[in-house]
Amino acid sequence: MRRAAGDAAGTLDQPVEEWPFLDQQVLVPSRSRKVCMTCHWFRHHSGVNCIPLLTCQLHQSLLAQGEHLTHRCQGWTDDMAQQRGWAPEAG
Repeated sequence: MRRAAGDAAGTLDQPVEEWPFLDQQVLVPSRSRKVCMTCHWFRHHSGVNCIPLLTCQLHQSLLAQGEHLTHRCQGWTDDMAQQRGWAPEAG
């Protein structure tokens, strides 16, 4: 998986493995179900040697292992499947 990052020469593809980690200025501790793992923007990818990479698509950043269970950011959004169901087009 790659992302496009703008630069002076145009766009540069950057692999997910090279995304920066989210820092504690963005992530805040959460003791509810509103954590990164339940967020619409949360994804996991298979990295080098099949080590899972946890990502935030909103911030285009990596999450440290375990933070996805205990932290969230101000951009937390309920998962679309929770909002509309698994197959809203069938209804």
